Amino acid sequence: MGTPRFAVPSLKALVEGGFNVVWVVTQPSRPRGRGRRTSPTPVKEFALKHGLPVSEPAGVRDEGFVRWLRSLDLDLIVVVAYGKILPGEVLSVPRLGCVNLHASVLPRYRGAAPINWAIMNGDRKTGVTTMLMEEGMDTGPVLLTEEVTIGDDETAGELSERLSELGADLLIRTVRLFADGRIEPRPQDDSMATYAPMLRKEDGRIDWKLGATEIKNRVRGLEPWPGAYTCWKGRLLKIHSGDALKTDAHGDVEPGTVVGVSKGGIMVKCGDGVFEIKELQIEGKRRMTADEFVRGYRLGKEEVFD
Repeated sequence: MGTPRFAVPSLKALVEGGFNVVWVVTQPSRPRGRGRRTSPTPVKEFALKHGLPVSEPAGVRDEGFVRWLRSLDLDLIVVVAYGKILPGEVLSVPRLGCVNLHASVLPRYRGAAPINWAIMNGDRKTGVTTMLMEEGMDTGPVLLTEEVTIGDDETAGELSERLSELGADLLIRTVRLFADGRIEPRPQDDSMATYAPMLRKEDGRIDWKLGATEIKNRVRGLEPWPGAYTCWKGRLLKIHSGDALKTDAHGDVEPGTVVGVSKGGIMVKCGDGVFEIKELQIEGKRRMTADEFVRGYRLGKEEVFD
């Protein structure tokens, strides 16, 4: 059971590992992209390409769906970023239970957006965890974990790609050992739990009163979706990348004010330090370097981002 691109390496690893993938369950196809064309999920695309049967139930609590699952005589359900909380009726279907791959080192960052929040909070490390699922959100006993260091400039999209591959390897190890009874599930310490709520578009709005390092972490953590943004002359301005500059200069300047422009970047005063914008995109136009933007839109010092 999985939906986005993050889940594809895990399904691929199960297929190539010789496991009998009885069925693939994914979220229903929805309109996506600028053209709003209805397109299958990445998991469905992979499944169809490899001749695997696919179902797209509208709801996982439907009695007919649960009856159908029982009819498959399953040993194990593997869940990777499926996108819906499974009820007890589903969790109890397979003989060995349900194993979930989660993109954090649990109990840190339970929830929908663990990769984004780890970067936005300035964490130096994260990882992947396999766990035996319960009805709570990411509360089940841990099976295996693996940690990685987060790169200084790594974005959520880049880290997601890396963790999806690492997680697929961990999942295969987990399934083999768990099926043989060679893993003892370990209860999570709930007192150490932190949460990673689902992101909303409005989470991308930059508060220039934050410190430059905090803003850099938010830009990285919100890339590619929903994307960090500000406003300039009434138009939305997406910030794709930048760097934090530690400086005591411009102390009397209002946060959000452009304090310097060069070929390398656009310097914006923050609550603490200066944030150097390197790549940006005004609504309706392509992504540009700071130099291209400054030349094309005549941005100068003392302009203010809202």
